Amino acid sequence: MPDSGDMRDVESTPRQDAKVRVFALPPAEDAEPQEIVQGFLEALTSDDLDYETARKYLTGEALKSWEPSESTTVLVASPIPYTHVTGKRPDADEARIELSGTKVALVDGQHAYTPAGGEYSKTVHLTRVKDTQQWRIDRLPPGVVLGRSDFERNYKSINKYYFTSAAQSGEPGTVADPVYVRSQVDPVTQVVRDLLKGPTSWLNPVARTSFPSGTALRKGTRALTPDDQNRLVVPLNKKADRVSDSRCREMAAQLLLTLQDYMPTGVDSVELQGSTGTQLCELSGGEADIIGSHGFNKSAQYEYFIDGDHKLVRLPERNSVTTPTDVPGALGEGEKQLRSAAVSRGEDRAAGVSADGSELYVAPLTAGGTLGDPVLRSAGATTKDRLTTPSWDGRGDLWVADRDPDKPRLLVLADGMGEPLEVRTPGLDGRIEAVRVAADGVRVALILENEGERTLYIGRIERDADAESTTVSIVELRSVTPDLEDVTAMSWAGDSQLVVVGRESGGVQQVRYVRVDGSPMPDSGPSALTGVDEVAASEDESQPLVAHSADGIVRLAPGAQWQTVVKEGSAPVYPG
Repeated sequence: MPDSGDMRDVESTPRQDAKVRVFALPPAEDAEPQEIVQGFLEALTSDDLDYETARKYLTGEALKSWEPSESTTVLVASPIPYTHVTGKRPDADEARIELSGTKVALVDGQHAYTPAGGEYSKTVHLTRVKDTQQWRIDRLPPGVVLGRSDFERNYKSINKYYFTSAAQSGEPGTVADPVYVRSQVDPVTQVVRDLLKGPTSWLNPVARTSFPSGTALRKGTRALTPDDQNRLVVPLNKKADRVSDSRCREMAAQLLLTLQDYMPTGVDSVELQGSTGTQLCELSGGEADIIGSHGFNKSAQYEYFIDGDHKLVRLPERNSVTTPTDVPGALGEGEKQLRSAAVSRGEDRAAGVSADGSELYVAPLTAGGTLGDPVLRSAGATTKDRLTTPSWDGRGDLWVADRDPDKPRLLVLADGMGEPLEVRTPGLDGRIEAVRVAADGVRVALILENEGERTLYIGRIERDADAESTTVSIVELRSVTPDLEDVTAMSWAGDSQLVVVGRESGGVQQVRYVRVDGSPMPDSGPSALTGVDEVAASEDESQPLVAHSADGIVRLAPGAQWQTVVKEGSAPVYPG
């Protein structure tokens, strides 16, 4: 502690712009084959705009055809090169290096992340360049390969936003499409280019873009940078010249929502220009939220749970009040004891599952509302073999799974009251233990149990309607928690992430966040909490996390610690 000298101002918050940067080195003179390969691998982790230095290690066909954006293979650690020289003479003119490691993930040409496992083994072939007698790589595996730590340092996950017509009123809502971009290599331009290319293959069947097919940045466009007013000008090619004003505003909304996800305080407005530099339209951030129905009014007024008397109760969100009140209507009056519930996204209706799990009721959240007959019954022999907690989608439809071993089904009720429609689930491997539909209405999270293991999957919801019938299917299920063997609870916690309660093999229970593509989150998740049975999060990430634990119903506000709300209660939920 200094005891003399002048007083000086200090920053209360450390600067956030200090980042480790890696500068690649070109091949050393007379470097041996293994040194060439090692130098090339190190150059792949650098911040070169187009891997200019890495290309200096290549020759022949490799120099002509290598496309680093084709794929990125992520390993547990940096690949290990092993040397195999072809021929017995010391002056051999070709060599082979084997690369090995353990796979973690693959990022494809659309920059979409997929968890992967197994061993990685590829060959790099080198030859001596005739003119210089220097070793260079002439055949190599496709794309880029690097270790997990380098990937996490060099790449950033961002949400691209596209439109979907899954909202209840039919207006265009948005759905997040997560991809990875190189975070220190002209990221704004990368983000815009990725958005213009359209949705990734997995999301494409249920999403649309307002950009005309073939729209790209105008030829010759350099790095895109917001000006000192946080306004970004985006010059487009001829494909966008003739769009209507309403469509142009949708295009600008997609750009703003995407850029604000990447840099929340970096872009306040977007101007789109045509191929001749004329303005097509301009849009502010507030207008983008309206056009995109971002999250389908995802900010909740209340948090809900089942109290000790098996009634549905609620707490005001963002409020210090910790005394719950009964919801208005039959579900809050105790007419039927409940074990779980789901509240519609408009918070005007709720669905409740009876205490024994055999009946599903839907009732208005208004004083004097009646309960009526159950809209669904399960014939399962035990409470564990009956109805799961229901979930409302962005269309206003109600989803629930019947776990009856003799007739397991995933069901959807149009507007919460229609005839239950059995959802097609091709490729489903296991029994559904929990179902949560995202606000966008086109993605669903399922906990599946198979031979005692419970795993979290994300599926795509596809609807096919004609004059006579409607078909709803869940397709292309993908695991997003490959390292957890026992997932017991989950909830959507943002546009492309969930909060999950689970356990690794031989480990202890943990509460953590996961992305819908299965990629790692940069932080460690919420503070530790023991004995968690259920968890609820809002898709508005600023709202508290709520859980049912050994301490009762507990709440975790951003930047705070877990606090007990009530000792007796269960099944906490947010609208949805």
